[in-house]
Amino acid sequence: MAQTAQLDAWTGNFGDEYIKRCTASEEAIRNRAKAWADMMRPIEASTPKSILEVGCNIGINQRALRRLFDAELFAVEPNPTAREVVLADKILDSEHLRAASALKLPFDDSSMEMCFTSGVLIHISPDDLMQACSEMYRVSSRYILCAEYFSRDPQESTYRGQEGLLFKRDFGSYWLDNFDLAPIAHGFHWRRTTGIDDVTWWLFEKKLTAH
Repeated sequence: MAQTAQLDAWTGNFGDEYIKRCTASEEAIRNRAKAWADMMRPIEASTPKSILEVGCNIGINQRALRRLFDAELFAVEPNPTAREVVLADKILDSEHLRAASALKLPFDDSSMEMCFTSGVLIHISPDDLMQACSEMYRVSSRYILCAEYFSRDPQESTYRGQEGLLFKRDFGSYWLDNFDLAPIAHGFHWRRTTGIDDVTWWLFEKKLTAH
């Protein structure tokens, strides 16, 4: 796995400390399931049969998706401690969970109906963002979804006292400006009512497959 300064942090002690702050509680999973039901409602007549999460951490999204959809779920996660949690809790097996990052996805072209990130693109350096998005676009056969912090203009913010680990922008426009995608829907998850971080989400369909 090619390392960057960001991956060095997330695969090391900094990433392990983040995992300690996460909990796959029933409330967290239920809140995430509600968010997913909202995001997927525009395509409920054609929900994907295979879904890849790029950066699953301890698998809260995976746990929520299992409750909602009869899809084959896959994930990549660079942090070994997080992968151990997902495997130990039997959320995914080793065939469906890979030790990899967004910068090089270990899957064939168009092998997943949907690829998504949730709070992951914000932690990728702007210098590497195109590579990460290109990999997701390559692997997806139809849908791309991302849920990330929003800023109208690209900006870097200090994250838990660290520099170079949090980058906000209009990710929806980034996808549309650089890839052949059709927007399907977008929305906002407000922490006060969802129990999830304040994030903006976008759902796209590759134009080559759009109907």
